[in-house]
This record gives sequence, structure tokens and C-alpha cells, in this order.
Amino acid sequence: MITRRATWAIALTLALTAPPAYTQSGRAPAEFNVRDFGATGNGSTNDDDAIDRAINAASAANGGIVVFPSGSYRSRTIHLKSDITIRLDAGATVRAASSGLDAPESNPYDDYQDFGHSHFNNSLFAGRGVSNVHFAGSGTIDGDGNLSTSNSPPSGAGNKAIALTECANVSITGISIRRGGHFMALLNGCHDVMIDNLKTYNADEGVRDGINLINSWNVTLQNSRIESSDDAIALKSDFALGHTYTSQNIRIRNTTVYSHENNALQFGSETCGSFRDIRFDDITVLGGGKAGIGIVSMDGAIIEDVHYTDVSLTRTTTPIFMKIGERRRCPGSPPAGRIRNIHLTNVNGVNLTAPEPSGTTGGPELTSTITGTPAVDIGPDITLDNVRLTVPGDHPASDAGRVPGEFLTTYPPRDYGTRPAFGVWARHVQGLTIGNGSAVRFDDNDDRPAFIVDDGSDIRLDVTAQRGSGSAYDAGVSGVTGYSVTGANTSGGALRVRATNSTPVPGEPVSLYGEAESGTVTAPMQTLQDPAASGGSYVSVAPGNNSQSAAPSSGHATVSFDVPHPGTFRVWARVIAATTGDDSFWVRAGGGTWTNWNEVPLGTSWHWAQLPVTYPLGAGAHTITFAYREDGARLDRVAISSDPAFTPADGPPPTVLEAENATISQGVVESNHAGFTGAGFVNLDNVAGSYAEFTVTAARAGDATLTLRYANGTTANRPMDVGGTLVDFPGTGAWTTWATRSVTLPLVAGANVIRATSATANGGPNLDHLAVTGPANDPVRPADNAGRQGPCGGRCPTETGRAW
Repeated sequence: MITRRATWAIALTLALTAPPAYTQSGRAPAEFNVRDFGATGNGSTNDDDAIDRAINAASAANGGIVVFPSGSYRSRTIHLKSDITIRLDAGATVRAASSGLDAPESNPYDDYQDFGHSHFNNSLFAGRGVSNVHFAGSGTIDGDGNLSTSNSPPSGAGNKAIALTECANVSITGISIRRGGHFMALLNGCHDVMIDNLKTYNADEGVRDGINLINSWNVTLQNSRIESSDDAIALKSDFALGHTYTSQNIRIRNTTVYSHENNALQFGSETCGSFRDIRFDDITVLGGGKAGIGIVSMDGAIIEDVHYTDVSLTRTTTPIFMKIGERRRCPGSPPAGRIRNIHLTNVNGVNLTAPEPSGTTGGPELTSTITGTPAVDIGPDITLDNVRLTVPGDHPASDAGRVPGEFLTTYPPRDYGTRPAFGVWARHVQGLTIGNGSAVRFDDNDDRPAFIVDDGSDIRLDVTAQRGSGSAYDAGVSGVTGYSVTGANTSGGALRVRATNSTPVPGEPVSLYGEAESGTVTAPMQTLQDPAASGGSYVSVAPGNNSQSAAPSSGHATVSFDVPHPGTFRVWARVIAATTGDDSFWVRAGGGTWTNWNEVPLGTSWHWAQLPVTYPLGAGAHTITFAYREDGARLDRVAISSDPAFTPADGPPPTVLEAENATISQGVVESNHAGFTGAGFVNLDNVAGSYAEFTVTAARAGDATLTLRYANGTTANRPMDVGGTLVDFPGTGAWTTWATRSVTLPLVAGANVIRATSATANGGPNLDHLAVTGPANDPVRPADNAGRQGPCGGRCPTETGRAW
């Protein structure tokens, strides 16, 4: 593959949005009315000779305007020159002649792309190597059914409305194009291009592609409506010029797109050269017979740094389709290319079926697909943020066992048939992240899983997924090295994951803290006050209790930790051990073996001491329990870390917000179960949506650790949505046994509302308090929550989800 480098300006100027206001001499540009050069505008006489004379005169004037007044201008090929503006006034239409257009030029490279891409002369408007060429006005270019859509057009017929090759400083603004043949507008090797307020229209015949940007750079397409039968907006890189350019710095925004039978927004399939720095913003897709968002690299191209933001999809057969193939239709038969650094943000899709099923080959609805090859993964850095798709559904659980073929040399989404998942199916992929509000749902019950990833690495899903009534699992990974699946189904339960020959994401080093007095404390251990303790309290056994030969069956302080990633953890305790007669505890992880922690470093003030053991902990909930051994030892705080470089430090104590002072919906403050802090606890109603809402004020923005102290005397998990994150609250064994669950959330500087909402009909657990450790251990202070229980005293069963 040969790549020709080009020198180009980074920014498009305002001059591209309209024809030049003045010539190089500073005078207003002269106007050259095509009727003054012999054009009739009667719709039957060929006016192209007169039009060419007007163009030649305007070009010689260094910036003249070729004016088409109202009329119908039948024409064969019109030859564009530099420094001109084609102005189509209201009521003016340039119509393609039925014969006599320029013959297609010979092209020694026509084996590398189809006929329509290989030839440019056979167009209604043709320009090669020209600059400062502008189309303006409000008139129309119409192929009139005479521009061919065939790959073998008849002699004398054209197949493009506009063809521009290796042109600079081009604008197309305000006009409409109808029945453009194979291409409404094809630009190959062009740079510094502005397309603004362009309208292209579909028809029953005489229409294939809308706008093709091939080997082009510094392009803006905006405020337009592009409708076609084949690909509506396509970015490509073929070898028709005998070389390629990198397609880059392309901006497409505020535009409505509709492909009746094929792709709405498409990369490829011609992909000899590479693509980078492409942005699609504020796009409405009204239809796509193949894909709404399509990216294929079939011929060795690297496609990277592509962003789609605020995209609406309707009536698209395949909402999202990304594929690396091995067609290799470029010189040298290049190896498979790459697709990486692709970001979709705020994409919403509904009514996702083919816009015209009768004219579309394949199924009327197909799952979003991301796939590489067995030798080349797609990725890394494929990110779907807040991508929300509602698909048709209506597939049986047996379809989850389907294994689509590889189809390395073809690119249509329909090749893969029914996918094994209804939301997203990915294969041969690395670095795929789907999260930040992403969700998939169906219109009709679908018993396939929502997500399946086959053969990949570094896969992270944090999603909401609807669950079919006969679905066996929600997300499946097979042959994946490093996966993480979090989120919930639409009913609030945790996602069910089926992992085959796969390993979880290796965790980053993690360090966690827990207050001893906030855990579960059983007699004769007791909670005592000390302003020097990190939370103002500590745990110690009542005097006279010693158990030096074995750990006691009671008299424990159990601290809970939620470990996000597996690892080997060291443990520290913030202690006071005044003498050698009161310098020990019994310690264990979970229900494991007790360790005699004797000879705790002595000191009469609070200090950190490391335990002589390490614990291998998997991801999930874990406990570290301290039992008394000698009656003078005091325990304030516990830290665990898988970071070899970690050393615990004293920061500001956590801010404790008592639940009874929170805003409560569908719940009541009670004090009938012992062990709570403050004046009581919140007993939430057994309904989904009951909540306690806390308000904290952060000194600055940053991540905060939120720890909810709770009791759950049942055996059922009572999950809650805590600030947008689903957290499990498993049973604690009794309503008087308190435990903690933690979550890390970002806080903004100033006031933050943290709501803990019951996710299922069982309601939430009893809530005692929320302890908040602020960003970077900055102080976090509570807002005035007191007395904010709503108009019903905290018991408003019809106000689920309402904040007072």
C-alpha cells in the first residue's frame, strides 16, 4: 500500500461555508449568468456547452459566480474549474441528460474497487485537481433517472451527480440532490471541505450512495439531511487514485441520516488507507437496512480515534457493527487492519428493525456485533458509554448456543445470522468497556443472554440488562482473559454470569479501611469513647476478661470489607497496647483459623501495627475479626491492602450521618433492635423504591468511600441502589447483628445527594448510618438532614422515588 503524505491546515475557515465574497483584487465577485452564455433552461435542450463557457469565464475572473436562475437545465457532463461558485437559485434544477455524458476514463487500478469508485469523468459535475470550488443557493441537482446505479452502466450514461478528485477548498451548501446514481457526491483525495445544509433524497430508482468521503481530510459535514438507498454517509479509502491519503480531521454533526437498505454511518468497505480523528456529533439516524453505526476494515486499514456522541437510532437492522476482515483488495494483499480507540457516548436506539424489510436481504433485526479475526483482535479501547438499546427480541433460549461463522472476506452484518445474545455479541476483542449507564432491553421476551463475549481480553461490563423469562444467564464470557461484569437486571437483581475458560480482571492494588466500632461487636467486647480515636470510639474487652489459650466463642469485633479485586492482603490495626500484659488479640479472616497476634508493638497512644499474617482474598465481601486475648488491648481501626507499598496513615475520621436524620421515603425510624449508633435506625418498607437519602458536603471534588452500616435478619439478599451503584446487602444472621457495605463514588465540591434505594420487592435492610471518607481524606461534613422525612413523617407509600 502506497501512502502519499499531504500538507494540510488544521482548521477550516469560515470562508468554506459560503462562496467567496470578494475576488483576489478585493472587488465583489462577478456574476456569470448561464443564460447569457446560451443556456435555455427549457428542460430539453442540452445546456452543458453554455454552462462550461460560463464556468470558464468565471474561473478566468478569479472567483466568479456561475448563476443558474430559475429553470430546468438539461446537461451532459459539466466540467468544473478552479475559483468558481456554482449558484443554483430557487427554482433552478440541473438535470442529467439521458446520454452523451463523458466516457469513464481508463484506470490501471480499477481491479481494487468497483466500477463506480474507479471512474470520475462520467459524472454530471466533474472536477479533478481544482481548488476553491463552491456549490451554493437553494436549487437542485437531479439525475432525473438518467444516472446509472449499475456497476456496468450503458455507454453515454453517467453514474454520479458530483465527482471531485484531489480538490482543495470545496463547499457544498444549501442545495438539494436527487437521483444521484451510484453516488450523490463522491469526493476522493479532497481536503478543506465544508458541506452545510445539504439535502439528498431517496427514490424508487436512480439512487445508491449518499455522500462518500474517500481519502479525504479536513472535512466538515453539518446541518444536513442525507437520505439514500445504499450507504448514506460513507468514509472510505480505495486505490482508484493509484495511492491513498489518510482520512483525518473529519467532523460530521447535527445531521439526519437515512439509508433505506444499507448503512447509515459507515466506514468502508473500501479500506486501503487509514482513518483517524473522526467525530460524529448530534446525529439522528432514521433508518439503516444494514447498520446504523458501521465500521469495517476489510483491506488492511487502521481505523482509530473515532467518536460518536449523541446519536439516535431508529429502524436500523443492526444498531452497531464493527468488523475486521481479510478481503485484502489493495496492492500487495495487505494483512488484516486494526480498529481501535472507538468511543460511543449517549447512543439511544429504539424500534430497531429493518426500515424496508421487503427490500432488505437477511433478517429484519440483528444484534449489535463487534468482531475481529482469529488472528487479529478488534481493539483495544472500544468503549460504549451510556449506550441504550431496545431491541425487538422474541428469540428462544436455544439461540444462545449459536456459533456464527467467521466470514473473513465479506462484510454485511446479515452474514452472521441470528447472534447468540440479544444486546451485544463480541468476538476476538480486547479492551472492550460497556458502561456508564449502558442498558439493553427488548420489546418482546427474549431468552438469549444480553451480552456474550467469545475469545477476548480485558472485557469490562457495567450494564443494565432486561432478563427473559426463560433466560439461563445475563452475560456470558468464553475464552476471555480478564473480565469484569457488574450491574443489574431491569428488576434490580444482580447480573448472572456464565464464564467458560475465562479469568476475572486482575485487580489493581487496593487499600481499605474500617472502623472497629462500626462493625459487629459482641460482648464482652464493648465500644468506648475516646476523642483521639479515628471515629471518636474504639473497641476493647471489659476488664477481667482474658482468653490466652484459645480464641473465645464470643467477644469479637468483626469488620467488613468489600474487595473489588482478588489479591493477597496485609492487615494493620490502629491500637493501644500499654504493657506486655495487654498486647495481644486473636485474629482471623472470615471463618478461617485464628492467629495469635501477640506482642503488639507497645504504646500508650494510638498507633498502627501490622499483623504477622497475610490473607488471600477473592473479589467480594470479606470480614476480619478480632477477638480479645488480654484485657488491656484497645482496637480503633483496621486497614487491609494488596499494595506492597502501602502504609496506613491517619486521616480525618469518617463523617457519620445517622440514618434516622436522613430523608426517608416509605420507611420509619425505630429503635427496637439493639446495637445501633445514634438515636435509632431506619426500617424501610418491603417495597422496591423505598429509600433513605443523605446529603453531604465535600470540601473538593474526588472519590469518596461510603460505608453503610446495616442489619438484615433474613437469609435473603436485600440489594440497594446506592448513588447509582447496585450494592448487595446479604443477611447478617439477626436484626441485632450489624455489618457494613462500602462503595466508592465520585463527589462534587459542595453538596452531594446520596440515595440508598431498595432494588427489590423485599425492600432494603435496616440502615443505621452512613460513614463517608471524603476525597483524598479531605474533611466531609454532613448537611442538615434533621427532620427531613417528607410530609407523611417518613411513611408515604405512594411517593416511591420522590425526593422531598
